[in-house]
Amino acid sequence: MGGAMGKSGKGGEENPSLRSLIIGGDFYVATVTASSLTKLVQRVAEVEGERTERVNKLVADVMRYVCAMVKLGSLGVAGSKMDDDCTERLWLCLMLLSDPNNQQMKEIWIEKCRSSYATLLVEKLKSVTKANEKEEEEKKKIKSHADDVITFRQLRGKGVIVTEIEDEDALDLSRATGLGDEEDFASRLKRVTQLTGLSDPVYAEAVVTVHDYDIVLDVLVINQLNEHMHNVCLELATVGDLKLCERPQTYQLAPHAQIHIRANIKVSSTETGIVYGNIVYDTGESKGKDDNNKDAQNMVILNDIHIDIMDYITPAHCSLLQFRQMWAEFEWENKVALNTSITDPVKYLRHVVSCTNMECLTHIDDESGDCGFLAANLYAKSIFGEDALVNVSIEKQRDGSLGGNLRIRSKTQGIALSLGDKITLKQKFIEPAAGGGSQSSKSWGGDKGARGGKCDNRSGGASTSAAAAAADLLDKGTGPV
Repeated sequence: MGGAMGKSGKGGEENPSLRSLIIGGDFYVATVTASSLTKLVQRVAEVEGERTERVNKLVADVMRYVCAMVKLGSLGVAGSKMDDDCTERLWLCLMLLSDPNNQQMKEIWIEKCRSSYATLLVEKLKSVTKANEKEEEEKKKIKSHADDVITFRQLRGKGVIVTEIEDEDALDLSRATGLGDEEDFASRLKRVTQLTGLSDPVYAEAVVTVHDYDIVLDVLVINQLNEHMHNVCLELATVGDLKLCERPQTYQLAPHAQIHIRANIKVSSTETGIVYGNIVYDTGESKGKDDNNKDAQNMVILNDIHIDIMDYITPAHCSLLQFRQMWAEFEWENKVALNTSITDPVKYLRHVVSCTNMECLTHIDDESGDCGFLAANLYAKSIFGEDALVNVSIEKQRDGSLGGNLRIRSKTQGIALSLGDKITLKQKFIEPAAGGGSQSSKSWGGDKGARGGKCDNRSGGASTSAAAAAADLLDKGTGPV
């Protein structure tokens, strides 16, 4: 079979031939070869009009090749045995070749596979065209003019007057604090986190602004007492890869006065971080020096601020080959069980893509009608260059509910756990009442604080359902052709 030798490349090395790849244990190539040969034979049979002697000879040759592939995989001569998915694919080829009157299988293999592949190519062409247009638009944008002033901060003299054009420091500060982009009052309210209660002596709330590697907390502190507060200090601490940039300072607050305290935090990795702390203050005229009864230091515990991982993740695109390579290389996996009231697999997938801010690499046709099974790959990249992979495997149960799991893989444990938390929190769905408005009015909920799943080094059990079996395709390097 396939005795063609590879052509020699540079340096005298030979490119691997089809035979050497199959004998070397690449059973995915074997399944693709068997499927292609089976389809070619069916095409020849359609042209001939009947099973002539020439067609029967071709069928016998292809069946012999397929049987040889199955035997090679079962013996384990290549170092590893063929997985069940590849074996099942080869047996399907044998079934089609041995049953020429099965019109249903012929229609699936010859017509529907071709139309599905054509649709995939059209969608891929659209995505490539859209990406090229976006790239051309970026190239046309003028980032800086030829006569713009280049400012070197280190070369400025002490007496130099800084103009508006040269004030790059103020521009960087506005970008870091989020002031460079115009935002309305409503969008700013969405980022407000209440830190204390309305009945506490000190009321505090924070506006959280995330910009790349920086997190800025703009904390509003209000004295709700009828006496002065001395030595008011905002003490913060972090959990995760977060680092405070400044030491806490003390302030004085008059009765019912307020003050804005800004805290800068540096982020070093994509992980859900927590900022917690308290506000301490003294009361009394002696400013906390002698009178222990009046001037004992008071403390108000603040609510935790959870930094959302979605602020660091952006949708990205990669090829199927790159996805498989990264899937095989990444060592941390988090397996999240599907738990939702959504009954449509495509609708659930769209919801997961929207709440995780990831790119769906698998083409999903909304007009394909109802489906009982769905498998898709999601990909995203963080601002720190970390890759996040998600494989979604969904199966519709007999009672109409959805079952399956989502497998998350990454190089680091933090991003795998954080994505699992986010999916667990957002995957539940409550249907609106009859006639209850648009999708924006639908409520989303989940088990707050629950971990998305056990995160370990590539753990995975045996596949007992169709959804779990499809999820294991990535591990085995196989998939439908």
